[in-house]
Amino acid sequence: MKLTLQGLKDSKAWEDIGISLPGYNIENVAANTKNSPVWVHFGAGNIFRIFIGGIADRLIEAGETDKGIICAETFDFDVIDKIYKPYDNLVLAVTLKSDGSTDKEVLASITEAVKADTDIIEDWNRLREIFVNPKLQMISFTITEKGYALSGPDGKFFPFIQADINNGPYKAKSAAAVVCALLNERYKSGKIPVAVVSMDNCSHNGEKLRSAVLTMAKEWLNKGYVESGFIDYISDENTVSFPWSMIDKITPRPAESVAKELEDAGVEDMEPVITSKNTYIAPFVNAEGPQYLVIEDKFPNGRPPLEKAGVYMTDRDTVNKVERMKVTTCLNPLHTALAVYGCVLGYTLIADEMRDKELRKLVEIIGIAEGMPVVTDPGILSPVDFVDEVLNVRVPNPFMPDTPQRIATDTSQKVGIRYGETIKAYVEKNGSAENLTGIPLAIAGWCRYLIGVDDEGNKFELSSDPMISELSRELTGIEVGRAESYKGQLKPILSNSNIFGIDLYKAGVGERIECMFKELIAGKGAVRRTLEKYTA
Repeated sequence: MKLTLQGLKDSKAWEDIGISLPGYNIENVAANTKNSPVWVHFGAGNIFRIFIGGIADRLIEAGETDKGIICAETFDFDVIDKIYKPYDNLVLAVTLKSDGSTDKEVLASITEAVKADTDIIEDWNRLREIFVNPKLQMISFTITEKGYALSGPDGKFFPFIQADINNGPYKAKSAAAVVCALLNERYKSGKIPVAVVSMDNCSHNGEKLRSAVLTMAKEWLNKGYVESGFIDYISDENTVSFPWSMIDKITPRPAESVAKELEDAGVEDMEPVITSKNTYIAPFVNAEGPQYLVIEDKFPNGRPPLEKAGVYMTDRDTVNKVERMKVTTCLNPLHTALAVYGCVLGYTLIADEMRDKELRKLVEIIGIAEGMPVVTDPGILSPVDFVDEVLNVRVPNPFMPDTPQRIATDTSQKVGIRYGETIKAYVEKNGSAENLTGIPLAIAGWCRYLIGVDDEGNKFELSSDPMISELSRELTGIEVGRAESYKGQLKPILSNSNIFGIDLYKAGVGERIECMFKELIAGKGAVRRTLEKYTA
């Protein structure tokens, strides 16, 4: 059996192996979408395919819409060539359940996949055609937080962004430039309203996306590429809105075990591929079952009935509260603690860490004992129930192939939100965060991780992070097994409010983190002994 439109015609064969097929006419939905698109999405990756594509699929199945999503990719065009086109844009969605069973279904809601590149004339003209269509209601994104960054820490535009600024809309390459150029086409076609919705897992994502697009537009205005009216058009949220959102669904890289299970069942060509840009992707997507998407309900040209597929539609303040609850308290801080300690203790699966007495206790301290007293309660979701599901259902799922090494990526960009915000909340509430234990231990663990030596004294490779070189220089001279080699090297890191959002010494936890760190580097087995001490 092949995951193609032709292959789906033998529906009984698919049903016999427990894979559900779409109950709607796939060709009709594709034709309706092509002629009258309402939703285009940038970012062809896994969370889009299983989560966002799944939302559209449910709406189609329920008869709430007869149109799917058009997907546009700005970065890795191999994904379109190797994963979308050969499989007729179909997705085999595999939900990994904690009892070891899986739910499998084919999604056909992604009706078209194009390369968002001005040099690929046919695809670019198609995108222009989509953007000038008055029926288009929604442009969404999962391009990762990096996709909205236009400049580095020095404030200077990245070279590729500067090239986009210099070259103008008709030679756009980056995601921000591509979207800005296409919005300019919509503006010139009659200032047609539209919602531009970031669904990326980052704080204030709508604000970040709006800033990126406006910055590009203003730079183009300075160079004479666009009219001043275009700036007015995208600045007015009654014509172009940038709703905020919170998304949550753990979607790890495709597992070889799932590929083998599918192949053994008779589904052909399921092996994952690695693209030329190092994207690890497969015709199937495996993910956990729990999922949350909360969106600010600000759509000036109307929208699909997303709430009928489980999306929480609300106001901006509530979105911000849900995001803050998840990122600063109930999920992300726990993941980061497990990631850095998991790497140092030799774990290769996050779920296995939840069977580690000390690590489980650590994240319970961070999420419950220290998090709940200052948690932001959004009202539409219960923080207590959310963190309980994280600790007892989601993270311990042994069939989720998620690794500490993946989650440890870019930690320097995350610790300020994941820990700094709770520390600031304690300072605001009590004048100091000096009574915290779990969060300082997590930060000390991150610093210990940065040495790149595990608890047995063996070197390991650090996950990618834009600050690795700078942080490694700060830690020069520290040796595991020689506590006396620590001579205050952490001070520039812990006092850096650009990293943590606050000077940790002024917050009352800097010295405590230093003490914990010295215990963690005391020698072989010191990490385990330190965890035992503070989680007893």
